[in-house]
Amino acid sequence: MFPLELTTRGRWVRRAGDKRPLTTTGRAASSTDARTWSTYKNAAESVAGVGLGFVLSSDDDVVCIDLDHCLNPLTGRLAPWAAAIIRDAGTTYVEVSPSGDGLHIWGRADVRQGRRIRRPDGTAVEVYGTGRYIAMTGRRHGSSPSILADLSAVVSKLTA
Repeated sequence: MFPLELTTRGRWVRRAGDKRPLTTTGRAASSTDARTWSTYKNAAESVAGVGLGFVLSSDDDVVCIDLDHCLNPLTGRLAPWAAAIIRDAGTTYVEVSPSGDGLHIWGRADVRQGRRIRRPDGTAVEVYGTGRYIAMTGRRHGSSPSILADLSAVVSKLTA
């Protein structure tokens, strides 16, 4: 389901219905306090909240590119601008966001400062590498593999 590169890291949390991060016991978790994080196994077994989340940390180069409002949940059709980013990302783990109309592209790059890039059509692309948590669904987009690719070139292009 999730890439091994994520499930072997102890940076998992639960998430509330309103997307707030929770500990496995249902208390408030923090994207910057490792004491509130858990192993994948413990987070997956917990019944707190409505789902899982993964914390991005400066301890490594795992990043997430968040594409908002790019996927038609009824047809599965991808907006052309998002399809271009997915194509540029190459062979890497991509999952459908909890809303059902966005995508999370997972990979590796050096992103110390998160960025929200507003597109001319009003949609947004967010690039995060540390100090954030991402709500996880495990719903793979298309035939994306369970691996993390180098997204450095895509991140550079998006943030240029």
